[in-house]
Amino acid sequence: MTTRELIHGAGQHPVALLLAFVAPPVIAWLAGQSHGQEQGKLSPWKYLYSVLVYLVCVPGMFAGVITAYTLFFSHENLLDANLLVYFLPIASMVATLVLIRKNVSFDDVPGFDRLSGLMVMVACSFGIALAIERTRIFLFFGGSIAALLALAAGVFALLKWGTYMLFRRRDEPKQAPPKFPGA
Repeated sequence: MTTRELIHGAGQHPVALLLAFVAPPVIAWLAGQSHGQEQGKLSPWKYLYSVLVYLVCVPGMFAGVITAYTLFFSHENLLDANLLVYFLPIASMVATLVLIRKNVSFDDVPGFDRLSGLMVMVACSFGIALAIERTRIFLFFGGSIAALLALAAGVFALLKWGTYMLFRRRDEPKQAPPKFPGA
């Protein structure tokens, strides 16, 4: 089965897609209503939030990559894309993360730091792939070397941080994301 067949097959079941991607934000909202203020970091709730984060972030990141690939690499028209396959997972991810963040700090959600490291690595890898695909040889000679070095240093810092957050051991401390000048 190819990725195109998987996307097409998922698009053939709109009710299942709606249920699968509307349920996590609803569950996150209900969980927030069920426990009291500052209780989301306690044992049963933080694991529920962790499961919800993984349930929405993995397909959300996949949909984001597929949408960006469709837009930037294959140059297909997104007006012809199935909204439930391409955009519903992303919207569900954003809505669920916003609702979870209202109830608990992401520092208290087990595994979120690793998942955020993976998100940074996916975004940086896509950015690098897009830059390589879009770059022409005349841009290499016409651009500023300082801008190239700054871009390379920024991408390297993000990849290093993302790799550390993804593959660190439990007993290693969390690192803050890199700071950029002027931010």
